[in-house]
Amino acid sequence: MTQKTITRFAPSPTGYIHIGNVRSAIYPYLLAKQNHGDFVLRIEDTDRARYVDGATELIEDTLTWLGLDWDKGPQKPSQTHPSISYFQSERQQIYLNYAKKLLDQGRAYFDHTDQATLQSYRDDAAKKKQPFLYRNYRPDSLDTRWQNGVPLRFKSDPKLRHYHDEVFGDQDLKPETQDDIILLKADGMPTYNFAHIVDDAEMEITHLFRGQEYLPSMGNYLALYEALDLTPPKFIHLPHILGPTGNKKLSKRDGAKSVTDYRQEGILPEAMLNYLACLGWNDGTEDELYSKADLISKFKVDRIQHAGARFDEQKLLWLNGQWLRRLYAENPDQLFASSKAFWPENSQNQPEKQRQVFAIIYDRLKTFADLKTMTSYFFADPQVDLDQITNNKALKKLSEHEICSILRKAVEKLCKTSSWTPETLQNDLNHLLDETKLKPMQLFGLLRLSVSFAPFSPALHDTLAVLGRDTTIARLNAVLTAFARD
Repeated sequence: MTQKTITRFAPSPTGYIHIGNVRSAIYPYLLAKQNHGDFVLRIEDTDRARYVDGATELIEDTLTWLGLDWDKGPQKPSQTHPSISYFQSERQQIYLNYAKKLLDQGRAYFDHTDQATLQSYRDDAAKKKQPFLYRNYRPDSLDTRWQNGVPLRFKSDPKLRHYHDEVFGDQDLKPETQDDIILLKADGMPTYNFAHIVDDAEMEITHLFRGQEYLPSMGNYLALYEALDLTPPKFIHLPHILGPTGNKKLSKRDGAKSVTDYRQEGILPEAMLNYLACLGWNDGTEDELYSKADLISKFKVDRIQHAGARFDEQKLLWLNGQWLRRLYAENPDQLFASSKAFWPENSQNQPEKQRQVFAIIYDRLKTFADLKTMTSYFFADPQVDLDQITNNKALKKLSEHEICSILRKAVEKLCKTSSWTPETLQNDLNHLLDETKLKPMQLFGLLRLSVSFAPFSPALHDTLAVLGRDTTIARLNAVLTAFARD
């Protein structure tokens, strides 16, 4: 019988969720769904000093936003074992049971070393120009009597160990990579090094995804699996996500933002999922747009690259624009509904006008956040700024008299437009172009600036159609009046 695939995402609720965290959730999710297995969400909250209120809810909300629905975890108890908690802080007795098993086997001991003595050991190792290994200072007589308030250490058995990583291949771990690591802290809480091994075994995790920063600790982990007589899962260590320069791991110093920041800036969940999944993985084709269903179908662990992947925010923005177009084609009403929080405040009482504007501007957006700067003139008259017209590259050669003459002709033409539709407007504008003998960038540029005074607007005939006849004529006349007063 084939073993059911069970993967997990086990973040710590210590603050915002960064890009690397989320990619560590995407790959195990894809593998589990591809194999009709389970994706487990486990909250590793034993570091109470770094615990941040609301961080767990943020984790859950982010996964839900991305469509990474977990099968077991907070709010989704196991159907077969409903009493199982997916918060490490509520699983303390389980860790104690495993710790006692190690004590009974002589593979753990309580460490009474104070901080000053511990520092002296570090100093001694540094003086000898050796890496610090606590086992080199292990007491001759080990305290194995159960007690509270004292750290519990693993009694290592250093030796050459081997394992296979699904990304990095066969690995040899030398004895010097293995030490007497702490299993339980003085407060009785387990360390990550101990707890994740116990939890993964208890939850029957078959494939373990995590960052390559854990590779140096694999010797200790394998020693613990052996001491506890546990079968290790398959290991899939993920290469670093690199900063913009490509020569170091992405960090806050490189301007790295949280997933929440990108979400608030109008990045679509489809684009974020797509981008992060392909940040270090590809299916061997030239394709760039992948839906969640595409990713579930095409994901293969052996296509995860060995080298780090450079985070390119411009590529994310490009991909977001592609998804805006795709989703509008699939369901414009749903995409419009998703944009609600990003519109200018002065538009909130004009939902139908918003919908009209969205239809002509969606394909120019990089993110939803662009809506505030790119659409405000549709909902309120812009301030007339003649400098924008007179300093415009295409209009500089025209005198103020010529500009005003063109505007008067435009007003006259548009007042006579038979039906205020994009098609009729385009036809009349083309006739006006022929009559004035101007270049398109001069005539259309002048009219575009006069009605919007914005660095960008959609196609002129679409813009005028949404603004309406009265507003368009009023704004053109406002510019004529301003020139007369200048």
